[in-house]
Amino acid sequence: MQPVTIIIIYFILILLIGVYSAFKIKSPSDYYVAGQNAGWLPVSGSLLATILGGSAILGTIELSQQTGWPALWFLFCAALGLFVLTPLAKYVRRFGKYTLPELLGHFFGKRAETISAVIIPVAWLGIVAAQIIAAAKIIAGLDVISYNEAAIISGAVFILYTLIGGQMSILKTDTLQSVLIVFGLSALTFVSLQKNGTGTFETLHFSSLFNASFSVLDLIILMLTYSVTFVVGPDIYSRVFCARNEKTATRSIVTVAFILLPISFLLTYLGIFSGESGEKEILSFAHTLLPSWFYGLFLAALLSAVMSSADTTLLTSSLILSELISGNPDKRSSLKLTRILIVALGGVSIVVALFVTSILQSLLLALTFFSGAFVVPMLAGLLKLKVVKPQLTAAILAGGFAALTGKIINVVVDPLAGNIVIITAFIVNGILLFIPFRTKYSKSD
Repeated sequence: MQPVTIIIIYFILILLIGVYSAFKIKSPSDYYVAGQNAGWLPVSGSLLATILGGSAILGTIELSQQTGWPALWFLFCAALGLFVLTPLAKYVRRFGKYTLPELLGHFFGKRAETISAVIIPVAWLGIVAAQIIAAAKIIAGLDVISYNEAAIISGAVFILYTLIGGQMSILKTDTLQSVLIVFGLSALTFVSLQKNGTGTFETLHFSSLFNASFSVLDLIILMLTYSVTFVVGPDIYSRVFCARNEKTATRSIVTVAFILLPISFLLTYLGIFSGESGEKEILSFAHTLLPSWFYGLFLAALLSAVMSSADTTLLTSSLILSELISGNPDKRSSLKLTRILIVALGGVSIVVALFVTSILQSLLLALTFFSGAFVVPMLAGLLKLKVVKPQLTAAILAGGFAALTGKIINVVVDPLAGNIVIITAFIVNGILLFIPFRTKYSKSD
């Protein structure tokens, strides 16, 4: 069977599952968080599939081709964030129902909820776009259609799938998609080892984790802008909200954190080996090693990863905006509005994907802004720390825009100067959040 045929069958199957799930939706809660009744396996599978989006898989491989073994830190940092989230997950599940802005509103009031509900969907457009970019590159690699055509088609499928079945369909397919992802990566690694032996692995030692392309400072920045989004992240919290209880949510987070560690080795090895073999494009590399039918399954696995992240992020962003506009997500009219926003935000993400074709660039710009704005306030709320509420808006805006400025400087001007600005963004965020600049703040709060 040809890879193109397998991809078409995969897309049709996914859409059919979405249609089937639509008939199971009885309330807005079913659509948003699967009725908050998901067990350990579907929550773990969905969380893993969401994290291992095309941006994480192709991004890690791309990074390992550029930096070598330091690319291990990419998913190591994701796992670290989940380990930090583990003791906090029960509070996320206890105080939240649908979204992260809702949690901020619970901790700090309506103003915090409103500003986060405006900013997060905008920042998260970059995450959805990163998944569309990844899917377009996978499909365009078949040399049947162009990148732009692939971006439009894959984006349309993502929108339609999310629109029809919501969280019910997402949870149904994510566990299967996780199995496909792990199986596909493991199989490709096995075939690569058969061809290469263990030569590449013999070069791995502790000093290999840092080099001229990736320093300790780069790791600190990655932890500040990437790890923290797994401690405080709308897409991660959406999985927690789906869990039937606090124990289920906590167990799922720990499970996925441990699974990410070996997957990081697989992806980094594949990137290094493909680069050394002269095949910088991982899809071409896989095509040279695998039989046609197996290659088609591998592409389906990558598309599974992309689909899982795209649908979760798109649904979460749309729900956040719908909640902001309607004020009550449990109303039927809010459900209709959410679906309209899925189409609108998905369409904008497709446009972004047509003009920004770098997966890591789209991903990290969005995550940097989000982390600079919301990580410190959200952790303060979960840890029940006292903040200066009248300065909360300023803290969010200053931290977010300063972090984004630092990332742009890092990419365009000077990496060191950009990293310093990013670190400063978190400091500024904390200062505005905890130190009152007017005496009346300390008295009223």
